[in-house]
Amino acid sequence: MTVITRFAPSPTGNLHVGNIRAALHNWLWARKSGGTFLLRLDDTDLERSRAEYADAIRADLQWLGLHWDGVEKQSDRFALYEARFEALKASGHVYPAYETSQELDLRRKILLGRGLPPVYDRAALALTPEQIAASEAEGRAPHWRFKLDHDQPIVWTDLIRGEQRFDPKLLSDPVIRRADGSWLYMLPSVIDDIDMGVTHVLRGEDHVSNTATQIQMFAALGAPLPHFAHEALLTGSEGKLSKRLGSLGVAHFREMGLEPIAIAALLARLGSSQPIEPFADMQPLIESFDFAHFGRAPARFDEGELAALNQKIVHQFSYAAVADRLPDGMDAAAWDAIRPNLETVAGAADWWRIVTGPIDAPEVEEGDRDFLATAHRILTDAPFDADIWRTLTGALKNETGRKGKTLFLPLRRALTGLDHGPDMAQLLPLIGRDQALTRLAG
Repeated sequence: MTVITRFAPSPTGNLHVGNIRAALHNWLWARKSGGTFLLRLDDTDLERSRAEYADAIRADLQWLGLHWDGVEKQSDRFALYEARFEALKASGHVYPAYETSQELDLRRKILLGRGLPPVYDRAALALTPEQIAASEAEGRAPHWRFKLDHDQPIVWTDLIRGEQRFDPKLLSDPVIRRADGSWLYMLPSVIDDIDMGVTHVLRGEDHVSNTATQIQMFAALGAPLPHFAHEALLTGSEGKLSKRLGSLGVAHFREMGLEPIAIAALLARLGSSQPIEPFADMQPLIESFDFAHFGRAPARFDEGELAALNQKIVHQFSYAAVADRLPDGMDAAAWDAIRPNLETVAGAADWWRIVTGPIDAPEVEEGDRDFLATAHRILTDAPFDADIWRTLTGALKNETGRKGKTLFLPLRRALTGLDHGPDMAQLLPLIGRDQALTRLAG
């Protein structure tokens, strides 16, 4: 079997971190299996769908490295939906209903008030031809529902949640088409999964009840079922569902200077039994991805954990991997010196400005003036080579008797303007003798 997965966002907004995780997992499974990863834009909602959102979804996936093998738009497939819908009408699997949204809402409230589940009562199936004619004479157009088979329990083995069982009598017949003729999500998704040969449907656990009804749609259309996997939704670091997760997307991550691979490394294993590791490329994530590692416990997303993971990954990058993103003049030696102090690659520019100057050095303490003057004299005469920091500090220690913090901190402050930073043994050769002497002179 050739594995085919799909990521099917609606272009009614930007991708958020939960969407990204779903896209990534579908992509990983397809790549691990040597299969196909499809992007399907579920844009049946013509009022809310926007071309700019569709463009942004494509751009975000490309930036993340989740390249698709084929792309489809549901708005191009209405003729197919119409044909399948007519077949379902002919076979008695769909039926028209004339209730208004207000009438349906009132019925739900009455049922809830009685402590009963708000399941649609199939009143539309009992309408006489005269009642239907009267509704249409009033100008009411029907919406359409899929008729669930109440005689067959709905059972499937979920790749993450195990055996799932639903009693169809406790489910409402889902509305699949509005009175204005527009499509809801449920039926077009099934038709597309069949037509595209999708073998694995991986999505969030909030779709479990949708899957129950869609399974009967697959059967009504005479198609085999794909494999289903429903993963736990992301929660905030505080352990509760967070509205903020709905606003975190690629634009936010790029603004933070995060690497796409860091986002993938975290989201690939979040909610699984596998450790989150700072992989610098996708291959280990592809090879290790397995539904069996995921459980039903909530998956906690923590921006702090993502930032820390990003830092570890940046520390692995070779100069060649980042050269095109570094400031002009910054070479491999500079990258090796600065890299251990970076949280993001973009941060290299800040450290490079400290190397090239000018800097804002703090006011020299009175007790350090003579010390820095001695450092200036030693640096003027010493051979300026790769060991210049060791030569300078060794000579200063011998002449002044200083050691530890009292020896190193005044030098670092004068040479960089900071109390901390990259190893001065690597940094001083980059600063150069002339600029170092100028800074020591104050």
